[in-house]
Amino acid sequence: MAGTVEQNLAAQDITLPQPAAPVANYVPFVRSGNLLFVSGQVCFGADGKLIAKGKLGAGVSVEDGAAAARGCAINLLAQVKAAVGDLEKVVRVVRLGGFVNSAPDFLDGPKVLNGASDLMVAVFGDKGRHARTTVGVAALPADAAVEVEGVFEIA
Repeated sequence: MAGTVEQNLAAQDITLPQPAAPVANYVPFVRSGNLLFVSGQVCFGADGKLIAKGKLGAGVSVEDGAAAARGCAINLLAQVKAAVGDLEKVVRVVRLGGFVNSAPDFLDGPKVLNGASDLMVAVFGDKGRHARTTVGVAALPADAAVEVEGVFEIA
């Protein structure tokens, strides 16, 4: 029988993708003690295409940005599952760091990152509540609208 996390993913109609391979000289995740640090994941969808491309506040809406952040969170979970084999081993989502490809005057980065945060809470319940940083940036790889990294406590 599927565990609670898998049931929550299914309820959100989420199938985790194959985790993306690194595109440069880094690894997708590092475990140190009971903490798992997952490298930034851009907003590739299940079809391998960017969910949102370009700058928030200059052609990309907050809603599209939030959908992109949700996609980043799905990709984070795929990396976590690859690292530990079972999402039930996640004790807590400790922290998310979000990078929003932003026009200089765009101020709604936190609303964009709610797409990732809301998914973590939907999947993990209270143990999905986390600390978070949102940073507006001038550019992201492949002109992705959003990139999200994460730290997870693992049993």
